[in-house]
Amino acid sequence: MMYERYDDPIISVRDFLRRIVRTALLALALFVVPLAVGIAGYMVLGGLSPVDAFLNAAMILGGMGPVDTLSNNAAKIFAGLYALFSGVFFLVVAGVVLAPFLHRVLHRLHVTVDDGSDQESQPPKAEG
Repeated sequence: MMYERYDDPIISVRDFLRRIVRTALLALALFVVPLAVGIAGYMVLGGLSPVDAFLNAAMILGGMGPVDTLSNNAAKIFAGLYALFSGVFFLVVAGVVLAPFLHRVLHRLHVTVDDGSDQESQPPKAEG
């Protein structure tokens, strides 16, 4: 996704809302692959049913923690690694979602207002 440069005009509210929707869809799409990996790992290594595997993967990916206790070491190691990955992944996706808002705020701070004159701004002269 390309953002406008600091010297470009601020995009319209309509375009900004489109950008937010695109970003939200990207964030949703980014969650699909890790969720599928988590479901597969819990099913294969943890011996959980698809619904229980989805619940555990979704809870860890969302930062809430596991639901079911795991009985074997392979499943526990997978769950630990998946939890570590999920914590970092959650922060990355949060950054992706917040980027349009932060960009708009920073862009507003850098926009210069054209007063119509072609003269460069001069500091006021000291009296005296």
